Amino acid sequence: MRQTTLSVVLEVEPNSVGRLSSIIDKLKWDEENDPGVTERYGRLKWGVPKLHFLSMSVFEGADYDPIFVIEANFDGRPESFWVQLEATLANYLRPILRCCKPPLDKDGKLYGDVTKPDSPVPIAPYLERRTVKPSVFHHGNRGLERERILREGELFVATQDTLAQSDPTIPNPYRGMNALQIHQTLRTALLHRFQWLGTPAPARIPVWESALDWARLSGFLLIVMIALSLPGFLFLAFLRAFFPDPVSLVLLWTVPLVAGIVLYLTRKARSGEAAPTRSGVTLSMKDKIVLGILVVAIPVVGAADYALCQAVFSFLPAWAQNWPVVGFSFVGIGFYTVLFSVLVILVWLRWLELRDSHHDEPKVDPREMREMTRREDKIPQNHMGSVVLVKPGVLRMALVRTGHLGLHLYLRVKATDGYLSSMRTIHFAHWAFINNGSRLMFFSNFDNSWDSYLDDFIEKAHKGLTLAWGSGVGFPATRFLVLDGASHGRKFKEWARHSMTASRFWFSAYKDYTVDQIERHARVADGLRKATLTPDEAAEWARNL
Repeated sequence: MRQTTLSVVLEVEPNSVGRLSSIIDKLKWDEENDPGVTERYGRLKWGVPKLHFLSMSVFEGADYDPIFVIEANFDGRPESFWVQLEATLANYLRPILRCCKPPLDKDGKLYGDVTKPDSPVPIAPYLERRTVKPSVFHHGNRGLERERILREGELFVATQDTLAQSDPTIPNPYRGMNALQIHQTLRTALLHRFQWLGTPAPARIPVWESALDWARLSGFLLIVMIALSLPGFLFLAFLRAFFPDPVSLVLLWTVPLVAGIVLYLTRKARSGEAAPTRSGVTLSMKDKIVLGILVVAIPVVGAADYALCQAVFSFLPAWAQNWPVVGFSFVGIGFYTVLFSVLVILVWLRWLELRDSHHDEPKVDPREMREMTRREDKIPQNHMGSVVLVKPGVLRMALVRTGHLGLHLYLRVKATDGYLSSMRTIHFAHWAFINNGSRLMFFSNFDNSWDSYLDDFIEKAHKGLTLAWGSGVGFPATRFLVLDGASHGRKFKEWARHSMTASRFWFSAYKDYTVDQIERHARVADGLRKATLTPDEAAEWARNL
């Protein structure tokens, strides 16, 4: 089943922030203390049966009026989700909306209808129309719907109870069994209680979905290559129109070479801005050799391509010679034009980076810090939300938007087994551009403490983190879009804390499960679904018990 991540971002009337926070706090109190529900947050859990995580946050700052954000992660499509959420929380959502500003676009009339006293107009259509789609998102246990996570967790507890010895005076029958016997005995014991073990597990990621992800990534790369080639083609056309062949060939080779030399001379970080070398962000000798070959060899290939093609295909009949010549010429020229654009963009970007200012010691509101700390580490999972200003400029806007899209498509292809890089601590996470692209919002539902979570990012995924967040105002110094940046561990953590706010309301449908535990439950369940296993399969399966 499709998994969906989205947010609703609404501007708040400054004078209504206190009332809005009080409504959210009352919702939290009611969900945790409702005497008519057998478990905390039970009304929301069963009223919205496809919901994984839900949060409500209020971001205040000196740059903008406050904003209210609903962040949701659920199974299925948004339409049914909003209807179920309204049916469950309508008594809170309508007063919340009355604390927000009416939108100045075409949704203003709908807002007025929804927020009138005693209004019968449904809230769901308005929330759906104010939805902000993420620019990048990651699903840790991709393809596992909420119902499956809960029932496989219940199955795992049952396996542990069955394997345990309740009466120590009686020998445990499982101790003398091999893995195959344990599998058969457990399956027989549990099949009557968990009848769904008799049916094959649905594919977590269908073949068609995986193929579509690869097609999207391939199409994105093709479009990027075409876009990068256009400036180079224009440069070639300019040379051909205004310079004779000897001069144009010299310029054809020297312009990228000069750009490469400029980049080499500016490759190092400014004094005090270099990230620790242990972070792995410095260029190795192999990287430098490859870059040198690209800078020098590809322009030469582009310049000599046409002559080479003429020589190689001179044996062909006259009527067939033009086709391969033209085709291979375009390949060679395409390499050159892409390199030309990349070098120009990198020189421009490096010029901007060397003039960036940074926030090395941002102030964190002590009251907000205490509130965030108070809400953390109560269960194995935690939650964070952040909003930062985006650096201005055409180049930065194009690079960060393209970078986010590319990172999103790459994660859909690469992060399919619960891991993000080598991390298995993230349930759901996403970035989104808000306020007409002037701010970047990030939300994450993760395991363990906030410090260890960011340490994981810094050590294992700093380049992706720098690419996604490096456009933020005050972000630690970057090089070439992905280097340094988040590798400045202390500076990055302080910058991230400065941008965060305490989540006033946060719901998790399976609060005691980590990402790794959910994957473990799934492996145990997948093994018990099979009537027979090979000895090797049984041994591997038994390691998860």
